[in-house]
Amino acid sequence: MKLSACLEMAGMAAMLAAAVANAVFAQTYPYRPVRFIVPYAAGGATDILTRVIEPGLSERLGQRVVVDNRPGAGAIVGTSLLAKATPDGYTIMMAEIAQGANPALHSKLPYNTLKDFASVTLVALMPTVLVVPPSLAVTSVGELIALAKSRPGQLNYSSSGYGSANFLAAELFKSATGIKVVHIPYQGGSQALAAILGNQAQMLFTTLPPSIPHIKAGRVRALALGGRTRTPLLPDVPTVAESAVPDFQVYLWLGVLAPAGTSRQIITRLNSEIKTVLTLPRVRERIAGLGAEIVGSTPQQLTDHIKSEIARWTKVITPDLRVD
Repeated sequence: MKLSACLEMAGMAAMLAAAVANAVFAQTYPYRPVRFIVPYAAGGATDILTRVIEPGLSERLGQRVVVDNRPGAGAIVGTSLLAKATPDGYTIMMAEIAQGANPALHSKLPYNTLKDFASVTLVALMPTVLVVPPSLAVTSVGELIALAKSRPGQLNYSSSGYGSANFLAAELFKSATGIKVVHIPYQGGSQALAAILGNQAQMLFTTLPPSIPHIKAGRVRALALGGRTRTPLLPDVPTVAESAVPDFQVYLWLGVLAPAGTSRQIITRLNSEIKTVLTLPRVRERIAGLGAEIVGSTPQQLTDHIKSEIARWTKVITPDLRVD
């Protein structure tokens, strides 16, 4: 037999062996706990939603799913860990809006957003809500815009840092309305909300879970929602789009990623199990209670969503807002 034919047969045998090995591995996966990275501190919206689906995912996989909070640098710390993880299905991450914004905010990242990750599924969309202190003499988005334009550079907005949903929503709001307000970043969402409660900031785009108790108690005033529709949790609060800024939409989106190179069989398994968890009545009830909208997409739909987010925030984030 000629050498070329031997080599061809050896190559085919190697490919067949690899395919069989992958199939066997996918059938036995997982045989140990799965680490679920959250690139933010415990208690925030991303962490809360991850912990809502974790018990059901543990049940479906037959192994513990361990939530691992790795905050820092606007989600870059946790995302870097995922990029360096072995692509064997034992490390996944709940990505969110910063995944699409960080490429526009940073000239250099320790990973390639589009090449170093494998999409699993877009889990949910959580609307932002624009809140102000009750002491601020505005009761609508239109009045806030008018006040900010009459006092350029004198009002400020709080956020949980560059790249966060509240930072991005506020910058989009600035761009759409032409107002000039000063950014005051804090270490987390709770501190950003505390700045509103303490009259240290005049506006904040926050998420619903931490803000609703304060809204209902009258400690902060909700002017509008950043989503495309109103929420049953705050039925009398309009959207920003219907109030004053047509087409305005900013959601905290949440999606699961794995390291690039994770086998198709494992991605398919994770996608299927997570979407099944999202159909469980107890999970749907908890997510609805957070004011979020369940999605449960295909891997490709999440990839397309991230690409569109990168394009969107690249247009909004001006050079003066870049971190490096």
